[in-house]
Amino acid sequence: MARRHGVDWRRAQALAAEEQAQFVRNNPVSRALAGRAAGHMLFGVPMHWMRDWSTPFALTVREASGGRFSDADGHEYSDFCLGDSGAMFGHAPAPVARAIAHQAGRGYTAMLPSEDAVWVAAELARRFGLAYWQFALSASDANRFVLRWLRAATGRAAILVFNGCYHGTVDDAFVDLVDGAAVQRGSLLGQVHALTAHTRVVEFNDLAALEAALAGGDVACVLAEPVMTNIGMVLPQAGYWRAAQQIMRRHGTLLVIDETHTISSGPGGYARAHGIAPDALVLGKPLGGGLPCAAYGFTAQLARRVERAKAGAPPGHSGIGTTLTANMFTLAALRANLAEVMTDAAYATMSALAARLAEGLRALIARHRLPWCVTQVGARTEFQFAAAAPANGSAAAAMLDPQLGRVIHLYLLNRGILITPFHNMLLVCPDTGTAAVDKLLRVLDDCAAALVAA
Repeated sequence: MARRHGVDWRRAQALAAEEQAQFVRNNPVSRALAGRAAGHMLFGVPMHWMRDWSTPFALTVREASGGRFSDADGHEYSDFCLGDSGAMFGHAPAPVARAIAHQAGRGYTAMLPSEDAVWVAAELARRFGLAYWQFALSASDANRFVLRWLRAATGRAAILVFNGCYHGTVDDAFVDLVDGAAVQRGSLLGQVHALTAHTRVVEFNDLAALEAALAGGDVACVLAEPVMTNIGMVLPQAGYWRAAQQIMRRHGTLLVIDETHTISSGPGGYARAHGIAPDALVLGKPLGGGLPCAAYGFTAQLARRVERAKAGAPPGHSGIGTTLTANMFTLAALRANLAEVMTDAAYATMSALAARLAEGLRALIARHRLPWCVTQVGARTEFQFAAAAPANGSAAAAMLDPQLGRVIHLYLLNRGILITPFHNMLLVCPDTGTAAVDKLLRVLDDCAAALVAA
């Protein structure tokens, strides 16, 4: 019998065919809409990532609220993807909806500061411990802007990332470690510049490699998530970040922490909760309750260096910022989300739900004797196809099995449960509830039983 990650692979292939046929039968309206979309949208969807699900055609969403959404065929779903973190605190949270409605009659953008921007910057400084803030429309842009500022402030061209990292669409981060050498990712379309000239890459949790990469004194900053997420969650080993920051300080290299995903950890993010003290911090899609927005902060010392770099540059466009950055509409949503949605009470609810989910996942994995593991970071939980949690990006990549993942994802979707594509990440929001968590565990238990059956 052919087995793969503890699964009867022949049964998995048969199950995949059954689930695809069921999806097609159940979703005639989504199928018709996908056919119409193919005539006017590239790849048949508004953004090509929307084809990267387990479904034979895109599922069309009709309405979303809290931890649920409905599709064009009238089916209801418990949503454990939540826009891949964009709706981390639930779809259409009421305080954000009220703020948007209020602002709708008061103007959207003026390329001037609003009162909300002043409040939000002060609140971000309080929560995250960095004194000075700027805004962007996505974490990708925020990361891109931070790299420009820090290269200008330090006079250094190189940056360092971790193998398997994810920082949105920042080209500089699309560099992997292959047989010990930095290699530009083949998936990066249309890039003609040699990214490896200015990007160093090492494995996460490898202090010796970090020391060697920074020893030349030419690296402006390390850009990192405090926990790797998109390749599959990779936790820092005990004492790693304390030692890593000592190495960075010794070589004059700054630390940029990207909390876009790990803001699931708590009101001040993973770094604040675990004593990491970055020079700069990036926050993205969850901040505005689902609206496009991001923010990045600097320590007071770094802010002074950045201001000197700008003052010393010739006049003209800096290449940093866009016309709609910090528009009034987005800042109103951001203020409401920070003040009334991203609260201590909300995080306590989310963490408890995620712990219930993680415990249930471990129990069903043990019950079916599957060689899988489970990792939880606040409201974010993931199961991976290996018995032990990975220590770095290479190990996490080796655990990925897109074909097996697609079978599981489609099985869940056909039973009213959505989880994140690309990997097996599960998010809970304050409105998810124990009933939805328990249903997910029951359905996944049934799926596991079908996959391991002889």
